[in-house]
Amino acid sequence: MARAKVTVVGAGNVGATCAQVLAARDYADVVLVDIKEGLPQGKALDIAQMGAVLGFEPALVGSNGYDETAGSDVVVVTAGLPRSPGMSRDDLVTTNEKIVKDVTQAVVAASPDAVLVVVSNPLDAMCHVAKNVSGWPKERVFGMAGILDTARFATFIAWETGSSVKDVTATVLGGHGDQMVPVVSATTVGGVPLRKLVPAGRIAAMVERTAKGGGEIVNLLGTSAWYAPGAAAAQMVDAIVLDEKRVLPCTAYLEGEYGIEGLYMGVPVKLGAGGVEQVIELQLGDEERKALEDSAAAVREVVSVLST
Repeated sequence: MARAKVTVVGAGNVGATCAQVLAARDYADVVLVDIKEGLPQGKALDIAQMGAVLGFEPALVGSNGYDETAGSDVVVVTAGLPRSPGMSRDDLVTTNEKIVKDVTQAVVAASPDAVLVVVSNPLDAMCHVAKNVSGWPKERVFGMAGILDTARFATFIAWETGSSVKDVTATVLGGHGDQMVPVVSATTVGGVPLRKLVPAGRIAAMVERTAKGGGEIVNLLGTSAWYAPGAAAAQMVDAIVLDEKRVLPCTAYLEGEYGIEGLYMGVPVKLGAGGVEQVIELQLGDEERKALEDSAAAVREVVSVLST
């Protein structure tokens, strides 16, 4: 049986980490694309040689063009400028809109049947760009944000409760960034509701830290996070290529779900071979619903900056 083919556009930290995690999974050949000469070729070579140590062997190709990407099953778009300290997500919109537009056009031409996973920031807005430029159905164009936000929240919960992170079930909805909405009512540790284990004040502190999680890392490193985001994007590729039907929080195009119309928002979806196969609607409390509406308004504001 032929291996699946996955293209990762952008060989920076997030893209290279995503490619590395996917290569180690060993079910798909990986193409790494970047405009910078030598960068994708060098990283692909390095990851391929890592395979000799860890025992994985997909074909890894680095390229500055899109010929090698032809016929990809999934394309992950990480291209774009990262956030630097003190830079708002809105500042990124105009710059990254052009990059994502160009990349999407090239991807669509080379792999007309692919599923597109957008990682570029500001995430919610870049999903709109990719969908508009590709003309593809909403099921095949969506973004990675909720898995990362959920991973951050789950990490803090595991530390706070002294539990294994494997037993934490958390869900984060809404826009990526300060407007995210952790659904505390649906968050459990080993099946026990979080509110039974941790006092409200501590939960509020963890929610706050999760919302500012990206900024915390930017302040420490001077650049955006990459290990967790790269792994989160790879988890989405797993669910699609292996048709896992995983329920994962992703940035999906809503047409009335959660009372939100015509907007990309972070919600739990069922991910399989067709991309987003179902949007899962959670029962939200009044406070959570209000927070989600506020988040939607904030996302609409960023999207309004787009020219596409």
